[in-house]
Amino acid sequence: MVYVLFIVIALVSFAVQRTLQSKFERYSKIPIPYGLTGRDIAMRMLQENGINDVSVTQVDGHLTDHYNPATHTVNLSRDVFYYGNSVAAAAVAAHECGHAVQHARSYSFLNLRSALVPFVSFASNWVQWILLIGILTIQAYPAIMLLGIILFAATTLFSFITLPVEINASQRALAWLNGAGVTDASTHDKAKDALKWAAYTYVVAALGSLATLVYYIIIFAGGRRDS
Repeated sequence: MVYVLFIVIALVSFAVQRTLQSKFERYSKIPIPYGLTGRDIAMRMLQENGINDVSVTQVDGHLTDHYNPATHTVNLSRDVFYYGNSVAAAAVAAHECGHAVQHARSYSFLNLRSALVPFVSFASNWVQWILLIGILTIQAYPAIMLLGIILFAATTLFSFITLPVEINASQRALAWLNGAGVTDASTHDKAKDALKWAAYTYVVAALGSLATLVYYIIIFAGGRRDS
């Protein structure tokens, strides 16, 4: 049953990623009014939310856009979103600024997510090795496997905490885009659709992490019965 679930999640993940890429490719060709670039939108949204300590910078890559709370920077990919004038650029730039607004307003889930980052970073670096050793030595040293499960559970929790953070950032972005007149009747629904499919990737990732956690728990339970 667990293996079937893995296959289903893998197929859904593939479908979501392909759809997301298709949506962003399409919406990257649809301009928004007034010729605003992703950088213009980001700077304006920050300014109108009273955020003056966050800078907008460019990064290499595709869909590498992110907000870094440690450096107070909104990082937009150069070719499409930093200089791009499109629905996709507007949606992504506003979304990343949504995270900056969350930070400035002390949004609870973002604070919780940030507090977990050091531990989750440690867990991510070591959990697969600990789980591998735990599986190989489960009958003699079950505590190792249990430790691995606890570390993996932390990464799963992190995935689920990320969901409201991302959804809320998109809600803030869409509300601002509409209120500021950056998107109009013909482009707002497209920006909403782009962010909706981006959010689906986090949902699939969280469900995949949960399924993997259940799989390891089943292995642990089976190993304990056999010992």
